[in-house]
Amino acid sequence: MTDVGFSATRRLILQGAGAVALIGLGNPLFGLTPALAAANDKYPEEAFKAKSEADAIKALYGKTAEPSDKVKMDAPEIAENGAVVPISVTTTLADVTSISFLVSENPVALVASYRIPAGTLPNVANRIKMARTSNVIVVVEAGGKLYSANKEVKVTVGGCGG
Repeated sequence: MTDVGFSATRRLILQGAGAVALIGLGNPLFGLTPALAAANDKYPEEAFKAKSEADAIKALYGKTAEPSDKVKMDAPEIAENGAVVPISVTTTLADVTSISFLVSENPVALVASYRIPAGTLPNVANRIKMARTSNVIVVVEAGGKLYSANKEVKVTVGGCGG
């Protein structure tokens, strides 16, 4: 009698798992729309080709940034290896739509640019490459305006240049 009970329970579990799998297969079609929309966003090619941070900011946003104490950047004073410099940024600004990292002395100034979806905490961390000692600039777009913070990071071993 216990064998029949176990068999029936196992059958119910397998049927339930099959139903969940079938429902899950239909779900990606609906969940794929945001991914396809993100994939169709235009790549900011000109911004990633710009040699100076001012040109990169202008190509990416079309305007200039103002320094703000509401943008907090955490970066080391001295980076022992320019190939992996940890940088993070947080902000208390509302309606943040993007965060970008720039390095003024790199061959290409724009290192990374992130779009921040609505409702997401505006915290971004990255390990960037630096050619030599340079200013690291973080630009935050919030409420249609640009805000920035910068810090000089000294590099002891080269990253981009060797």
